Amino acid sequence: MKIVFMGTPEFALPVLEELNKKHEIVCVYTRAPKEAGRGKELQKSPVHLWAETNGIKVRTPKSLRSVEEQVRFAELKADISIVAAYGLILPKEIIEAFPKGCLNVHGSLLPRWRGAAPMQRAIEAGDEKTGITIMQVVEALDAGAMYKKGEIVIDEDMTVGSLHDKMAKLGAELMIDVLDNLDNIKPEPQNEDLVTYAAKIEKEESKLDFDNDAVYLERKIRAFNPYPATYFEYRNERFKLLKCIVVDNERGLKIGELFSDNKRLIIGCKSKALEVLQIQRQGKRAMLTEELLRGFSFV
Repeated sequence: MKIVFMGTPEFALPVLEELNKKHEIVCVYTRAPKEAGRGKELQKSPVHLWAETNGIKVRTPKSLRSVEEQVRFAELKADISIVAAYGLILPKEIIEAFPKGCLNVHGSLLPRWRGAAPMQRAIEAGDEKTGITIMQVVEALDAGAMYKKGEIVIDEDMTVGSLHDKMAKLGAELMIDVLDNLDNIKPEPQNEDLVTYAAKIEKEESKLDFDNDAVYLERKIRAFNPYPATYFEYRNERFKLLKCIVVDNERGLKIGELFSDNKRLIIGCKSKALEVLQIQRQGKRAMLTEELLRGFSFV
């Protein structure tokens, strides 16, 4: 099968790699290189680099809305397009360009968590499970019919980083299975009554508000680890919290109040408290809290 692949981050790589083993990738579409680092050098996406290394044609349009780009896309004469975390809106002309349509690897069990940050929102909300849905791409956001789902249990210590790796692997497996049986699968419409939305993570969300239950904040810390990471400020310095556990507030700490000795750091919350196990001081490497406290005091 001739495929146009559309993806950008590392999440998309396992899908692309597996597709390339069994099918012909006629072209890869990915986001344009971005400036990165102090030198502001242009940095190509993981998908871009992989495609170049493997001798596959790469295109990086900033938009697919122009007639010119849509004609170029159709001229590839592929059978199907496969999308995995591409990052650009696909107009109708792109979605319907090829005879077998356009399929997407979505990081949730649709119709729950349509939108930009499904993995983070699933952990943050305390969902017991999440997974991958292979779905038709339609003009409405993540609203297409579903071809196949696969579940992953969200363990109590799972971060979005560890979940990401499992989801990427599962997405590749499911997509290959769907393509092997494409003509025999009848896609299932989503139940609109069960739709929830995974809003894009805004920059200000990373700052922790301890006027929340510790149970919720612990989930949020895992949901934002490793990126964008949660933090609090102490004496005009930023400290990222990477791993915490919920503990009873035995010392009666006020909301946001810190207790620290030479081994432990505990922060009062609206309900219960957080004990910080792994932390990163601004401009420093991540470390166990006990290690930081050997040379730094919070109180």
